[in-house]
Amino acid sequence: MQFSDEFLERWEHIIDDVDITDVPLECIKKVVIKLHGKRQRTINLDLLRRQGLDIEEIETVMSRTLSDFGEAVRDVDFILDVGAIATIVQPETDKLLKDL
Repeated sequence: MQFSDEFLERWEHIIDDVDITDVPLECIKKVVIKLHGKRQRTINLDLLRRQGLDIEEIETVMSRTLSDFGEAVRDVDFILDVGAIATIVQPETDKLLKDL
């Protein structure tokens, strides 16, 4: 499903207020692990899904990577897949609002 830029911008505004711990792994596009010394490592979850890894395997990759870096991890950023979030949430929103 293809969404317009305006539609995605509205969803970005909505999800800005959501705590990352409440976001399903299916809705995360990339994880950027920032390390001390201005280095970083990116795990492209979207690519891993396209390569056929299931959620459990992706969780294993993420856990292993974070464990391997250990104390070198300074910060972790999550890049959300706004299109995936909209695809999941919009039909439910439409159902709820149709009777109003």
